[in-house]
Order: sequence, then C-alpha cells, then structure tokens
Amino acid sequence: MNYKKLWLGIATALSITPTFSHAHGTSITDIEHIRVKGDVSTKNGAYVSASQGWVSGDTLVERPTLRTGEILEFIPGMMVTQHSGSGKANQYFLRGFNLDHGTDFSVNVDGMPVNMRSHGHGQGYSDLNFIIPELIDNLRFFKGTYYANIGDFSSAGGALFSLRNSLQQNIAVFTVGEYGFFRGVALNQLELEHGNIVSAFEYQTYDGPWTDVSEDVRKKNANIRYVTPLADGELSITAMAYDNSWNGADQIPERAVETGLVDRLGSLDTQVGGTSSRYSLSANYKSEAFNASLYAIDSDLSLFSNFTYFLDDPIRGDQFEQTDQRNIFGGEIFTVLPLPVTPGSSVTIGSQFQYDDIGNVGLYRTQNLQRFSTTREDAIDSLSGALFAQSNIVLSDSLSLSLGGRYDYLSVDVESDLPANSGDDSDGLFTLKAGLKYLLSDEVTTFINIGQGFHSNDARGATLNVDPVSGESTEPSPLLVKSLGYETGINFTDSHTFNVSAALWYLELDSELVYVGDAGFTEASRPSERYGLEFSAYYWINKYVTSDIEAAWTRARFSDSVDGEGDYIQGTVPGVISAGLTYYEQSNKRGLSYALRARYLSSRTVDSNDEISPPSTFIVNTQIRYRATNWDVVLEVLNTLDSDDHDIDYFYASRLQGEPNEGVEDLHFHPVEPRNIRLSFALRY
Repeated sequence: MNYKKLWLGIATALSITPTFSHAHGTSITDIEHIRVKGDVSTKNGAYVSASQGWVSGDTLVERPTLRTGEILEFIPGMMVTQHSGSGKANQYFLRGFNLDHGTDFSVNVDGMPVNMRSHGHGQGYSDLNFIIPELIDNLRFFKGTYYANIGDFSSAGGALFSLRNSLQQNIAVFTVGEYGFFRGVALNQLELEHGNIVSAFEYQTYDGPWTDVSEDVRKKNANIRYVTPLADGELSITAMAYDNSWNGADQIPERAVETGLVDRLGSLDTQVGGTSSRYSLSANYKSEAFNASLYAIDSDLSLFSNFTYFLDDPIRGDQFEQTDQRNIFGGEIFTVLPLPVTPGSSVTIGSQFQYDDIGNVGLYRTQNLQRFSTTREDAIDSLSGALFAQSNIVLSDSLSLSLGGRYDYLSVDVESDLPANSGDDSDGLFTLKAGLKYLLSDEVTTFINIGQGFHSNDARGATLNVDPVSGESTEPSPLLVKSLGYETGINFTDSHTFNVSAALWYLELDSELVYVGDAGFTEASRPSERYGLEFSAYYWINKYVTSDIEAAWTRARFSDSVDGEGDYIQGTVPGVISAGLTYYEQSNKRGLSYALRARYLSSRTVDSNDEISPPSTFIVNTQIRYRATNWDVVLEVLNTLDSDDHDIDYFYASRLQGEPNEGVEDLHFHPVEPRNIRLSFALRY
C-alpha cells in the first residue's frame, strides 16, 4: 500500500519583491542582504521576523566560493564545509546546529524540496550540486519557527531559491584553476510568440589537492525552463537534469598525521566516493488570485565511505556503501485573501503534499567497492500533507500582528529485509506561530516572535524493533518531534548608507537527531535547548566601497542529563564571523573591482563533556574582476593565506592496522583545501 508525504513549503506566500532606492549612485539591490522597512501593510506583512532576508541572484555569483553549496553563506550566521568528496552534500552549521547534510534546515528550489526524509546518508540530506548559480534569480532566507507555510526540517532555518524567468543577456562562462579545475556554463534565452525558453548547461571537472586521491569530479547539469503568460498570471515549466561522479577524500585521524602515516592531505582508504543523479520536472503558476506548484523528482545516490578503517573488521576493513533510490511527487497551492478586521489586513491559506516512493535505501559492507554483506535494506512509502494559514493583522500605522498555524500529517510504510523491522506508522501535529512587528520610526523596526516547529524522524527508526547489527531488541523513535522557538529582533536602516539587524533567540527541541552509521538510520536522542545572539551590518561607505560583517554566538546543550555523558551537543560551533569589503572602480560596477572576504569558525564542540578543543578556522578569499560592457575577467584566490586549518572535526574511536582491537579515540578532521587560484572569462551576448 502506498502512502504520501509533504514538503516544507515555499516562502513565496510570505515573501515580497523589495522596493529599490539609490544611495550615492548605488542601488540597494547591489547589497547582499535586504530587510523590508516602511508601512506594516506592505505586501501582506511579508517579513514577520528580524531573521528574514533576500539576496539577488546577481549578488550570489559575485562572491568568491570554492563549492556551489557555499552560496548558503549569504545567510547571516550560516557556515558551509565538507568532510568528504566534492560530489556529496555539504556540511551546514547554523544556530548551534551541526545540521549534518541538512537536518533541521530546509532548502527549496523553485517550489521543489531538496531535503530528503529517511535518506540513506542521513535524515534531511540536502545536496545543492544540481543548482546552477547563474540561473538563480534570488535567495530568500529565514531562521526560526515562525512561518506557517514552512514545515519539516526548519527549526534552525531555511533557504528558498527562485530561478530566473528571463535573461537580460545570454552568457557563457569558462573557468580554469589549479588541481584540474574546469567549469563551463552557458545560459541562453529563446523568445517565442507566447513566452520564452531559458536554458542553462554546466560541466565541471576537479581533481582536488589530495596527495593519495584524485577526486576526478565529473559534474553535469542541464536546465530548460519555459515561461508563458496564462490567464491573469504566469506559468513556468522546468526540467532539470544532474549527474555526478567523484572519488572521496574522507576525514583522517590526527594521530595518523602526527606519526607520518599520511600527510594532512592524505587518505587512509583511497577507494571511496560515489555517484549521484537527480532529474525533475516541475510547474509553477503565479497570479494575483493564487499560486500553485507541482513537481516530480527522480533521485539516486551510491556513496562509499570509511571513517573507522579497521575497527569493526580487522581483515577487510570498515568500508561501507549507502544507497538511496527514490521518486518524489508533490505540490502546493495557496491564496492570499483580505481579512475584514482592519484595513490592509490579510490571511494566507494553503495546502501542501508530498509522496516519496523509496525503492531502496540500503547499507552494505564493502571491500574495494565490492559488496560482501548487507547490514540492512529497506523500501519505504511515505506520504504527508499539510494545511496552513497565516494572518497579517494591521493594528495601527506602526503595529501589526501575525498569527499562524499549520497541521501536518505523516504516514510511512517500511518493508525491511529483516521482517521484525517492517511495519507502518503515522503521526500528526498542530503547530502555532505568532509575531508582533512595530515601527519605532521610518528607519527602525522591531520584532517579537514565538513559534512551534518540528522535524520528522527516519521512518526506519519509527518501525525499528531489532537492531540490525547486534540483533538485540530496541525501542522505536517517534515519527514527528516538536520544537519551540522565541525571538526578539531589530532592523535599523536608512536605505541609503547602512542596514543593521540583530536578533536574540531561544529554541527548545524535544529530541536531537543522531545518525547511526552501523545501523544505517537516524535515531532520536535527548532533548536540547539553544540560545544565541546574531548581528549583521551592511554599510555603503560611498558609491565605490561597500562593507559587511555578520556574527553569531550560540550556546547549545542537552536539557536532560545521562549518567556518564556530558550536556554539550557534539558538532556545534559556538561562534562564527563573516566579513567582506568590496571596491568598485566605477559606480556602475564597470572597470576593476576588488573583493576581500574572511570567515571565522570557533573551535567546535566534539564531545559531550567539551574536553577536546579542535582548532578554530580562519579563511580569507580574494577576487579581482574587470567588467566591460559585454565581458568579464575574474581572478579568484581561494584560501589566500594558504591556511592549514580544519574544515570540520569529529571525535570518535577508529582503528589503524596494528592498533588495539578496541581502537583509539581521536580527533578526526578534514582539512581546508590549500590556496587555490582560478581564472574565469564571461561573455555576454
């Protein structure tokens, strides 16, 4: 019997197109992050918290980045790293979460979910490699649990990407760089009598700097988008295809480097990596009356890893394969209606659904990329649906009230190779949201918010009765887990020279999620609490120079004590800072420009007692661009100072050959990539 399920939704219902103003000849759209100011009834009160923002697509491609996923670092407080090969999803950090590959952080592209429930490599797996950055029209971001049209995986926040419906000019971009890097991108528009077709193609290769492994990345992307007027709105139909293969350079133990077994860019298992593909067809309709979307996605992943080397199997080693093969179908519809309580008030009402047909999600023991045993193998049907409503009530010229709620229902059916772990489960929950927005002046807006959120647990954990490795009886996990967030914030801007935002927030989570590699699923852990302070400032020094700084501090702890374990949440990053300075030779961005960006990640928390202190990370990237009317030349120097810091750190037991059978607890890390120079040429025609 098939079941269905829903996606977290699109923030289109709550987002707006910002108005533009000019400062010293510079458009406010040239600045990376924008907050809404002015009349509280503006476009149905779209921004309900101080932790929302908007970034133009043109800005997203002007910052030096090493990987596609780093476009999420435009979100204040967000950091993006990697612990393995370039082809898999990145590691994300926000608001005291090690979000792994997407848990508790929702991502949506043009109405389609990116996070995947009950995924073979972790709950909420979110791989952004299928996005072509030049095709992005804008990024809208949010943090917290205060938005009724956003459901699963959003306790920490989320990102919503919209794709371009048209191009000002066709463009071709070619980039070459060290370590075998090549990237070619072409975007073209074909104008028809009743609409237009936008196409985008990307091909990328990369060998990487690793001494023992060539990553041999072969990434291919193709997007075709048809846009046409329909009735009183606009219809877009988008086909996307992504295919990638790579070899991995996994994290390594610190002791292996200290003893000279490998250097810091070396690998202990040189035969890991993976293949991934994603194909989708989606349709979006937008009008003044309502918005609607439908999508179908085919996704496939095969991933080989080895993090403990010879701990479990001293002879064949601990290499394993994770697979995930699924088809996803879903959609959303919503409308904005006037609310007859006060002039300018409105309510957004909508529904969402999603169905995942997961043909195989498996975990296998392998040696030299060949399977020799099955840890577990499952097929899952998952169905969800949601109803949501959020009102914007204008109480006065300066004060507005946002009230919202949603009901989510999730049903799963698991067919396991171990009959005791087969079964079905379902759950539903209501979540409520509320917020006040008050304009102290034309320049200053304050916010107060409270909201409930949730994340789903892995379906395999919800029907689990027998541990697939030990054979012992075990307790299943709840299917849906609530969170509760509070926030107060302020936005101060004159729309000419500066934009400053700050937020103080608190989040309770009924259960942390922990991925259990040996068993092949994500299980619920102890409840937790987090609180923190975020600050971001953007300053237009003059028409030639812009600057920005974003900083976040977080305290994250388990709220229940367990004998023998501490209260610190492993993987969290207490402090992050990002800053940048950009100079334009001309106010219209023609001629030379220079960009300098730096990011800092404090020492991570890697054990529950916080007794191990990995090094902090400091990275500087620089860029020099020359822009003519129809062409650009760009020089990027990534990791300009050639830092040898760590991209990510873990603390756990592993075993090298010749070590005790119980292994050695040690810090395991993935290094930042050394200085990397890339040269790009872009032609607009």
